[in-house]
Amino acid sequence: MIMARALGIISFSENHVWVEGLEDHRSIAAFSFLGRYRVVDFPISNMSNSGIDRIQVYIRSSPQSLVGHIGTGRHFNINSKSGYVKMMFTESLQEHDYYNTDVKAYYANLEHIENTSNTHVVIAPGYMVYTQDFDALLKTHIDSEADITVLYHSVDNAKESYQNCFCVNLNRQKGVESLEQNNGKVKNRNISMDTYVMRKDLFIELLKEAKKTSSMYTMRTIINDKCSELDVRGVAHRGFFAPITDFKGYYDGNMALVDLKTAQNLFNPSWPIYTRTSDSCPTQYSDTADVKKSFLANGCKIDGTVENSVIGRDCVIKSGAVVKNCILLTNVVIGEGVHIEGQVVDKNAKITKVKEILADPEHPGYVRRNDLV
Repeated sequence: MIMARALGIISFSENHVWVEGLEDHRSIAAFSFLGRYRVVDFPISNMSNSGIDRIQVYIRSSPQSLVGHIGTGRHFNINSKSGYVKMMFTESLQEHDYYNTDVKAYYANLEHIENTSNTHVVIAPGYMVYTQDFDALLKTHIDSEADITVLYHSVDNAKESYQNCFCVNLNRQKGVESLEQNNGKVKNRNISMDTYVMRKDLFIELLKEAKKTSSMYTMRTIINDKCSELDVRGVAHRGFFAPITDFKGYYDGNMALVDLKTAQNLFNPSWPIYTRTSDSCPTQYSDTADVKKSFLANGCKIDGTVENSVIGRDCVIKSGAVVKNCILLTNVVIGEGVHIEGQVVDKNAKITKVKEILADPEHPGYVRRNDLV
């Protein structure tokens, strides 16, 4: 398989990206997604399914949750004799350190990149949810003889969404002319998926040039600078795509998958999404339970009403409670007679005393981790 020649790199989000509340406790890559997954499961599974068995996961801040989830990486179907999933750290783990760029992280671990026998690198973000055959993408890259291949997703709602994303400006030959932040002025845009394919030696060359140019340069910045000199090509992505670059993006990405047809654009039996399994009992539904159009993980106890919601592991929804258009993370308790709508309820929160918390799904609310309400 051609893909065995590529080193997989999973990058962290940049400083302009911040998911309020949730990111206080863990990096975006470690966010719970659709009840039973973490966001990082998607890029690692894409690489594993594509034959990439050497994967480096870069961490900028709050490492504990992500390190605990990935562990040795054995549950991602990686052959441990020839491959690995390695956690890579930077010198600084501060959230808002503008010098703590992806370039700095790669450069700090340059020896680990140079010493691999891989000829190419596939860089994918740990803050976007999508599926992609990187084997096919690498083949397209090599056949085109491009220097760099950039993956993008075409959207028609860039005016109101994707505000924290960058756009790929293409010429008629699918050559990338520039990468610019979405300014919300045009509805049809090609959203950059922050996914790049290139030769390993070119990647190292770009790192060194970026470091020499500016201590705040990112990989995107140096690629943008090189669009006029190098052959940078765009390749379109098809299927489900959810960038987790702000709180609303996290909410919308989860809620979109409650629709079965949409979920089928992401989940495919022949392309499994691996995750760390949790051995708990199946979810129990009592006679008073009423569940419609929702995704529920295992270990829950449901006595109330759940509609159009994502319920994480080990949640309890008591009799008379109504949960609508909500995302509940692990081990949340919704008390008797409580009515919540349009909320993201963080891990271990208990809502029992306040009987009504309502928000419009266009402006979802947030209940803090470990909170008693």
